[in-house]
Formats: sequence, structure tokens, C-alpha cells
Amino acid sequence: MTPDMIEIGRGLCYAGAGLAFGLGGSGSAWGIATASHQAAGVMREKPELFGRMLVMIALPGTQGFYGFIIAVLMMTQTGLIGGAELRITPGTGIAFFFIGLASGLALMVSAMKQGEASAAGISLIARRPEAAGRAILFPAFVETYAVVALLATILFITFLTQGVALEYIGLS
Repeated sequence: MTPDMIEIGRGLCYAGAGLAFGLGGSGSAWGIATASHQAAGVMREKPELFGRMLVMIALPGTQGFYGFIIAVLMMTQTGLIGGAELRITPGTGIAFFFIGLASGLALMVSAMKQGEASAAGISLIARRPEAAGRAILFPAFVETYAVVALLATILFITFLTQGVALEYIGLS
């Protein structure tokens, strides 16, 4: 394998990690903004409900953290960070690119939709403050799919890095 091929594989791995982090973080920002707009409207009339709405506002932010975890995992498992110098084939790089893209898209969409579900819960809390415990269920159901995306990505990365596409330089 030529040095150029190794660099293509590495570049694709970095791109996949960047997509997982960037899309997850972007979705989280969008979702938090959606929930925050709803909460700001409620707090104009009922500022005492801020504490009940705070969790609803923060929930869409978890996908950004999941994207960060995925990016770090991708880079440590391939040796892009952590000191190991690995040969990453273009095929492995492509696989990591699409793993990052798929997980990033799942995180982005779930965060955006979780923001909408949080806004609906905030609207319920505004009308019936005693329903705050039930209102959190709306965004919690959406969170399930972000967790599933994180777990699936961890499995993909684990199985991919145990394959033969990664070789330690000097040991092959």
C-alpha cells in the first residue's frame, strides 16, 4: 500500500469522525434553540416554571455529546489519536466515513425532532405544571433512537477495527 493510499484512508476516517461530531452538534444546537424559543414564550407569563422547563431545554443537547464520543472513539480505534501509527486502507476509510455520516445524520435528526418534542412538552407544562413528569416522556422517546444510533456505531467501529484492514506500520 502506497503512502498516498494510507493518507486517503486516514482522511476519510477524519472526515467520518468530523461528520459524526458536526452533524450531532448541529442538530443539538437546533433542538435546544427550538425548545428555548418555546420556553422563553412561557416564561414571559410564568417565570416560576423555569426549573421545570430546564431539563426539557437541555435534552436535545445529548446528541452533540454522543457525536463527540463517536468521533473520539473513531480516532482512537484507528490510531489517529493516541500515538499508534496505523495503515488505514482506503476501504476502511470509506467504511469509517459512512459510519460517521450515518450516525451523524441519525443524531442530527433525532436532536432536531427532540427539540420539537421538548417544545410540545413545554407547552403542556405551561398549561398544566403538574404534568411536567409526563411531559418529559415526549422527548425521552426520541432520545431512545439517539442512544440506539450511538450503540450501533460503537458496534460497527468495534467490529471494523478488529478486521484485517488495519495494520501496524512495521509489523506487516
